[in-house]
Amino acid sequence: MDIETERRGPIGILTLNRPEARNALTSAMLVRFEEAVVDFDQDHTIRCIIVTGADPAFCAGLDLKDLANTYHGIGAPSPSAKITLRGLEVVRSTPMIGAINGAAVTGGLELALGCDFLIGSHRASFADTHARVGVMPAGGMTIRLPQLIGINRARQMSLTGAFVDAGTAAEWGLLNEVVPHGILMERCLEVAGQIAETDPSAIAELRSFYDDLGTPSTAEDYRTEARRSRAWMAAAFDEAAFAERRQGIIERGSSQQ
Repeated sequence: MDIETERRGPIGILTLNRPEARNALTSAMLVRFEEAVVDFDQDHTIRCIIVTGADPAFCAGLDLKDLANTYHGIGAPSPSAKITLRGLEVVRSTPMIGAINGAAVTGGLELALGCDFLIGSHRASFADTHARVGVMPAGGMTIRLPQLIGINRARQMSLTGAFVDAGTAAEWGLLNEVVPHGILMERCLEVAGQIAETDPSAIAELRSFYDDLGTPSTAEDYRTEARRSRAWMAAAFDEAAFAERRQGIIERGSSQQ
């Protein structure tokens, strides 16, 4: 399965399992990802969720061939879970830790940003290549990324498309911790276990405090980003240019890992 789930006592583990494609997300995978998160959230025995990827990457973003098919001939994206990543963050009461085991790129970075916080291995890296590949973000990138690392660093990442390594990501505030690759899951399970010891109703309420007060943004902000993304894609998406850039983006990402 390209989305694997596992239960370890009060902890649910969700693994993106398409390693041959660096866990690039198809529209169908995004639907299954959303369903898996909702299933864990509705299971009252699960107190914390860990999201990770099958090595060597966390997530290379949306599958570029799938994305091209999504936009081909229709000028606007079909509905997908990517546009509801903020919705997942809002509706769930269960904390979610991102265990970043490798590259988290573009849509993969947006997926990571939907977690409560991130712990990374020394192999973790991050990049926003939306502009380089010729698409616009619609999963909260322009809201969550500047909240975590500051507006100027977020602009630098988005405008250059350059990769940020694990050490820099921790220095900037994108990663809470960096640990050796071999103990990443062990550390995330330890932190998740600490969360699981706490009254879940108190955790849910505290999460809502942070959503409302600690990260000042509204659901309308996310709808605005998605709406502007759809409008830009309808007017400016160039499938021929997209296809030409696609292999270059893949090769560039591979050379920087």
